[in-house]
Amino acid sequence: MSIHDAARVLRRGGFVLMHDAEKRENEFDMVAAAELVTPAHVARMRGDAGGLICAALEGGFAASLGLRYMHEMLAESSVPGEMILGRAPYGDHPTFSIYVNHVRTYTGVTDADRALTISEVALLHGRDGAGRLFRESFRTPGHVPLLAASPGLLEARTGHTEMSVYLARVAGLRPAAAICEMVDSETHLALDGTGAAEYAERNDTPIVQLDELLEHAGVR
Repeated sequence: MSIHDAARVLRRGGFVLMHDAEKRENEFDMVAAAELVTPAHVARMRGDAGGLICAALEGGFAASLGLRYMHEMLAESSVPGEMILGRAPYGDHPTFSIYVNHVRTYTGVTDADRALTISEVALLHGRDGAGRLFRESFRTPGHVPLLAASPGLLEARTGHTEMSVYLARVAGLRPAAAICEMVDSETHLALDGTGAAEYAERNDTPIVQLDELLEHAGVR
C-alpha cells in the first residue's frame, strides 16, 4: 500500500501501523488522526496495542500552544540532573511535553475522556489565540501525554512522533496524531514484525515503514 493509500485510511478515521527501524526503537505504533479520534479509537488502542496513548503534535503547532519539551523544563527544576533523560538509548531526545486533560473530562483516563482531550487538542490547530484557548481548556497533570515533533519533521528526527505527524499532513488533516506502541502480552516485549503483519492482515490495516516515509519526503 502506498503512502497516499495509507493517508486515505487515516483520513477515513482508520488506523495505520507505523514501524520506525530495526536499529532505532524497532517498534510498531497504532496511529489515528487526532482530530477524528473517538472513544472507540482509544478503546482499540488500549486493547489491541497496550502501550502509552499519546497525542503527537507538529512542532510549530506545539509551540503555538506554549508547549516545551519536558526534559528542558525538568532541567530548570529541582529534579536531579542525573535523572533527566537527555537522549534515549537509541540516540534521540524524547519528544514528551506535558500531560493534559480537557476541562470537560472527569478523571481524564476513560476512553471517552481521553478521546475528548486528544481531539480537542488537535482542533486548536490554526485557531486564533490557540495558546490562550489551550490554557483555558486544558489542565495538567492529566492523562494524555503531548508529544512535540522536531522542527523539520523527518529531516530532523525519525521517530513515531514525526512519522505520524508527517502522514497526517500528507492526508490533508491537522498535523496531529494519536499514537500507541504495540506490545506483546506473551513475550512482554514490543510486538515484532511477524506479529504486526498478522495483526495488519486480520484487521485490514496498512503498515507504513520509516524508509517509505523518508523516500516520500525526499529525505533519502
